[in-house]
Amino acid sequence: MNKLEQIRIHGRGGQGVVTAAELIAMAAFYDGYESQAFPNFGVERTGAPIQSYARISKQKILTKEQVYHPSVLIIQDATLIDSENILKGINDDTKIIVNAKENNWEIFKNRKNVFFSPATEIALEIIGRNIVNTVILGAFAKYSKLISLKSLEKAVKEKFKEKGEQVIKKNITAIRKTFLL
Repeated sequence: MNKLEQIRIHGRGGQGVVTAAELIAMAAFYDGYESQAFPNFGVERTGAPIQSYARISKQKILTKEQVYHPSVLIIQDATLIDSENILKGINDDTKIIVNAKENNWEIFKNRKNVFFSPATEIALEIIGRNIVNTVILGAFAKYSKLISLKSLEKAVKEKFKEKGEQVIKKNITAIRKTFLL
C-alpha cells in the first residue's frame, strides 16, 4: 500500500457502523500502518442512516475530514442503495462491498470491483442477531487486502474483551466464514 486508503461505511444506527470503522483502524494498526476511524452522525436514532470512516496509510495521516472519495465503500444495509446517494465520490477503482447475497441492482451490473457478501445471513446463523459489522469486515479483509485476517481477529478480541469469550468466538467464526466464501 503506497497511498492513503480511505474507507467509507454506510449503514443504519444500531448496526455497528462506528464499531466497524474502529475495527478496521485497529486491525490496520496491528498490521503496522497508521490509521484513524471516526463517525459522522448527529442525534440520529436507531435505524437512521449513518456513516463512519477509516483511513489507512504507511505515512502519518493529517487529514481529519469526512471521506469524500473512498477507495473502499462498505454498504452494511443494502436498502440504503436506492434511498441515498451513497455512491457519491466513487470512481472506477473504488472497491464496493455490499451486504447482499447477489447483485440485484442495475447500477452495479457493469462495474468491476463490486463484491457481495451474505453478511446478514451469516450474522443470524452464527451470532444470532442481525448485527453485520464484524461479519462484513471478513469480506473487507478478503477483497480489499488492506488488513489481515489475523489482525482483524486481534482487533475483535481487544474491542469485545468485556463482552466475553462467547461473543468474541461467534464474531471471529462469522468473520472467518465470510472471509472464506
